[in-house]
Amino acid sequence: MNQTQHTTYDLLKRINSPADLKQLSIEELKTYCQQLRQYIIEECSKNPGHLASSLGVVELTVALHYVYDTPHDKLIWDVGHQAYAHKIITARRDLFPTNRKLGGISGFPRIAESEYDAFGAGHSSTSISAAYGMAMAAQLRGEDTRVVAVIGDGAMTGGLAFEGLNNAGDGKSNLLVILNDNEMAIDQATGALKRYLAHVSASKFYNGFKRRLWALLAHIPPVLKFCRKAGNAVKQGLLQNSNLFESFNFRYFGLVDGHNIEELIRILSSLKDIKEPKLLHIITTKGKGYTPAEDNQSVWHAPGRFNPDTGERIPSRSSAARYQDVFGETLLELAQQDDAIVGITPAMPSGCSMNLMMQKMPHRCFDVGIAEGHAVTFSAGLAAAGMHPVCNIYSSFMQRAYDNVIHDVALQNLPVTFCLDRGGLVGEDGATHHGVFDLAYFSCVPNMIVAAPMDELELRNMLYTATKTPSPYSIRYPRGEGAGVQWRGAKWEKIPTGRGRKLKSGERIAVLSIGAVGNMAAKAIEQIEATSQEKIAHYDLRFARPLDEELLHEVGKLYSKVVTVEDGVLRGGVGEAVVKFFNDHDYDLKCINLGIKDCFVEHGTPQELYALSGYDQQGIIQTVKSLM
Repeated sequence: MNQTQHTTYDLLKRINSPADLKQLSIEELKTYCQQLRQYIIEECSKNPGHLASSLGVVELTVALHYVYDTPHDKLIWDVGHQAYAHKIITARRDLFPTNRKLGGISGFPRIAESEYDAFGAGHSSTSISAAYGMAMAAQLRGEDTRVVAVIGDGAMTGGLAFEGLNNAGDGKSNLLVILNDNEMAIDQATGALKRYLAHVSASKFYNGFKRRLWALLAHIPPVLKFCRKAGNAVKQGLLQNSNLFESFNFRYFGLVDGHNIEELIRILSSLKDIKEPKLLHIITTKGKGYTPAEDNQSVWHAPGRFNPDTGERIPSRSSAARYQDVFGETLLELAQQDDAIVGITPAMPSGCSMNLMMQKMPHRCFDVGIAEGHAVTFSAGLAAAGMHPVCNIYSSFMQRAYDNVIHDVALQNLPVTFCLDRGGLVGEDGATHHGVFDLAYFSCVPNMIVAAPMDELELRNMLYTATKTPSPYSIRYPRGEGAGVQWRGAKWEKIPTGRGRKLKSGERIAVLSIGAVGNMAAKAIEQIEATSQEKIAHYDLRFARPLDEELLHEVGKLYSKVVTVEDGVLRGGVGEAVVKFFNDHDYDLKCINLGIKDCFVEHGTPQELYALSGYDQQGIIQTVKSLM
């Protein structure tokens, strides 16, 4: 559809739970799906979220709740941004306008939010392992719980998904894995698995025949077992190789139109009581039912605000460059000057702006799919062979590859540059996506250089410096727009490793910041000095590892009171390292650390979350004034 269909949502308003859904006829379900899809479009147009993925699973979500007895039966959603329709069906329709807002419902499934959210999800490829755990728990307790894992948006490329398949296929649990195949992650899916799934349709007749046979014989176990054995023999003869998923001992059913509600209900009803691992392969369209989203699925994965009638996106008022674009343009410029530079990203080329280099140098860029661990070790292999890989992974996603960083890169002191996009509090995506641990978890790794630019020019020069440094080097920067500093075309400047900079001198009090949060600190200092006679010093540390000891000695000698500010956790963070330095060198001063306390931070706008965490501009002002 090109325009939204204004409606009274008569059916939508009647459905407050899956039990209500079960009272509808098939024709009413079709109408309900239309209204549900329209409601998601309408709400996301004014309260931005992950639109296209949830539009693609409307019929599937309705069919699952229609057939299964939720919440007794468990639905596990991989990459949880597919779950908007699920939330609306499960008693959160009237709360949906608060989605991703401070104090509102989460944009992802959360166990603490609803009994229908069986398992939390934000990152990918976890559903099969979690679902198998729940299925085995039910079996051990003698319960009749059915468990369904819905995996899609490229999550099947993650190694954990195959670890789950491998283990679950060895058991006899009542587990159904639904592969929501839309050929997409955020960007177009890549890799051999994508090509395999595209060719599975070559055996469409065989799969359709087998599915109908299984449904017919589901309640005659001895005959079904015989047919399965015969089926394997037929497959070997006709197809000459086993279906990938059946190699994991999963019974494969597919292909099924994921937008045909009647067909989905029929096959789910047939499969739900087959008490062994099974996989249903459905084909969906990401963004289904909204033409702009279908036509440009990557952009409409999370499009921001838009006009639901015209599909016109509402742009940001700011003209400042985004940090990700500074990275993307700088990487391309450096790669044009140095043939050893290659780019690696796990399924985030447009999200991190590596797509700019991909367009110009596709042979030197690698989208490895949702496989962060592989991205790191692949980068290590490239580095060991004389290349200089620049591996861009979101900070929170890098947590999944921590062992690879230590074992494969740092231990061997290989020159891999890690660019951690979305460092710090990212806002509405919430606790699963905040990149608040990287300063702490990288600063304890030998051989690793840990840097954080304060602005766009610093990011440009740090990336240049990193590609000239023969050791592991990480650069973390936040989501969103920069400070407005001119950087395009600037002369390259190599930044000495472990050297910070003094931004301004002061009298008694010094503020030490690291990264882009230093811009808030600078504004706070400016505001304090505008209303008092106190002069506040400000230092930009630049590096969490190694710390600038010369700078810290200067601070220790000149100032009696210090405030550190970081957009990350305090435990193991930069502030703690600064305090330790002062203690080790017997400096008699008072030091207050601002950052994220020992808790997970929920969702809200970044500014709201900075304020809650106590290090927004006003929080810095209050802390400094308390020392005056």
